[in-house]
Amino acid sequence: MTAETAPPTPTQWLAGARPRTLPAACSPVIAGTGLAAFEHSASWLAAVLALVVSVALQVGVNYANDYSDGIRGADAARIGPLRLVGSGLASPPSVKRAAFVSFGIAGLAGLALVIMTQQWWLLIVGVGCVLAAWYYTGGKRPYGYVGLGEVAVFVFFGLVAVCGTAYVQVGRISLVTFLTGVWIGALACAILVANNLRDISGDAEVGKRTLATRLGDARTRTSYVILVALSSVLIIIVAFLTAWWALLGLIGLLLIIPAVRIVISGGSGPALIGVLKATSLAELGCAIGFAAGLVFSVLRLA
Repeated sequence: MTAETAPPTPTQWLAGARPRTLPAACSPVIAGTGLAAFEHSASWLAAVLALVVSVALQVGVNYANDYSDGIRGADAARIGPLRLVGSGLASPPSVKRAAFVSFGIAGLAGLALVIMTQQWWLLIVGVGCVLAAWYYTGGKRPYGYVGLGEVAVFVFFGLVAVCGTAYVQVGRISLVTFLTGVWIGALACAILVANNLRDISGDAEVGKRTLATRLGDARTRTSYVILVALSSVLIIIVAFLTAWWALLGLIGLLLIIPAVRIVISGGSGPALIGVLKATSLAELGCAIGFAAGLVFSVLRLA
């Protein structure tokens, strides 16, 4: 960005935060709170703080990804949403600051949760989340460049986010909490798979070895379908272990049917942007339906 270039507008900063990815941050908190409500232990203050942590981390990792990919030239020919550094709209230092401000907000909300629950060991989890967010594409050896991005998404936006949300409200992690973390994580992974499938050619050209570039086009498409199918099966299993009303979570998967068709039929480029959006909304719809079903099952028996 030259000295004469105007700074990014608020709308451009918002676009750089990649709001289409935010359902992946909200969904685990919604699902985890639904499980807490089923256990008659929901704490709306804890839920709100967990939501702030999750969303701030997601925004932070998006800005960090923008910064790191931008300075490496990996965003020079990107098909997807606006990249602030790659497009030249913002200077790398300003985007890096935005990332760390977001991490700071997540840290403050997380500290409030630790103080409220007196579970000081959660500080270690929080530090791990921030480090994972930064080193996804940051540092000298970013793990997102060697095909481990999906693993991190599954762990932190699936298992950790769901189990953490439930734990700070219920005080324990049950089998159904773990299984919910798995299906939420599977859908979060599907979002990243769709993203990396869209960028597979460009990433290969700049040496970004995502899981998609390692698996190749065909197997990446297969992995997307497997992740969606896995989430469907696990929602049914969790409903069997809790309340059949939790099957309302399957309604969200209706949103993903067109996306699955596009992936299976070989859609590419701009068509996969729609898949990314549909997958994000499907995860959010599943979480809302799932949590609403659990809450309704409790109210129905009250």
